[in-house]
Order: sequence, then structure tokens, then C-alpha cells
Amino acid sequence: MNEEVNFILDSTKESMTSALKHLEKQFSNIRAGKASPAMLGSVTVDYYGSKTPLTQVGNVSTPDARTITIQPYEKTMIREIEKGIMFANLGFNPMNNGELVIISVPPLTEERRRDLVKQAKVEAEDSKVGVRNDRKSANSEIKKLEKEGLSEDLVKNSEADIQILTDSHIKKIDDMLSVKEKEIMTI
Repeated sequence: MNEEVNFILDSTKESMTSALKHLEKQFSNIRAGKASPAMLGSVTVDYYGSKTPLTQVGNVSTPDARTITIQPYEKTMIREIEKGIMFANLGFNPMNNGELVIISVPPLTEERRRDLVKQAKVEAEDSKVGVRNDRKSANSEIKKLEKEGLSEDLVKNSEADIQILTDSHIKKIDDMLSVKEKEIMTI
């Protein structure tokens, strides 16, 4: 029985940690004023009939804090890359010089910064819900084991451990959110 409890605790910790990783990925897609290749992470390009991530059809780089460049592996892909960026609806206006696709990242307005903070808060709340769902499913697994003969003390200790895990992951999410919020609001 103890092994089963440990397994439940380990798998719960693993899924809570994956919620943090997911949040980190979502935060990297929320731009905070500086140009970053991650801003184009959601862009797909029509590559000979199949939707392909932008990073697989060109080299994405940031020569300075306000510019993103995409060097296509094939020059014929310039138009498709521009279409993909426009279709992703990121608020960017790509241009090309025949060799590269160039995106000037406009500075964020105060209103846009507030919208991005709201978006970050929504992502953080989604992650918290995921962590709480992990806690709920772990507790229900522990309850099943209790019906199969797990001691009451072990049940209480396990539930306390699960709550400690939950609290620590929720705190990490709050910390990540405050860092992202500060990053977005810093001009």
C-alpha cells in the first residue's frame, strides 16, 4: 500500500510540475516589449501543402530589441512565411527585402500592456485550476486506497502531503505571474 501512495504522490508532483512548464511556455508567447523568437512560436506556414512550424522553414533571430528576422531555408517560402505571420494574427506587419522577412516589433501601448497582463493572469489561473484538479484526483485515489484497507493515519498524512505539494505549486505560479507582470509593465 505504501508503494501505491508514493506512486500517487510522485505522479501528482509530476503532473503539477508539467502545469508549471506549460505556464512557462504560455508566458513565453506573451510578448513583453522586447523582440523574441518565441513570439512567433505559434506561427505555422503552408509548406508544400502541409502546415509546418515557422522554425522548420526558416531561421528566426532577433538582431536587436525591436526587430525579428526570418531567413527562409528556401527563398520561395518568403511569401508563405509572410502569410503565416499575418494569419497568426499577432499584430505584426512583416516585410521582406527579397532575402529575409523582417518584422518591426512596435512598442507596447499602456492599454496593450494591461491586456497582456490580463492574458497572463488567465493563463496563470488555468494552471492553478490544473494543479487543483491534480490534487483532487490524487485525493480520490487515496480515498480508493482507504476503502481497500489503507490506514487512516496514512490517508491523513498523504492528503497533507498532497496539500503541501499543491500550495507550493500554486505559490510558484503566483511568483511566475508577478515576474511576468513586472516584465510586461516595464517600459
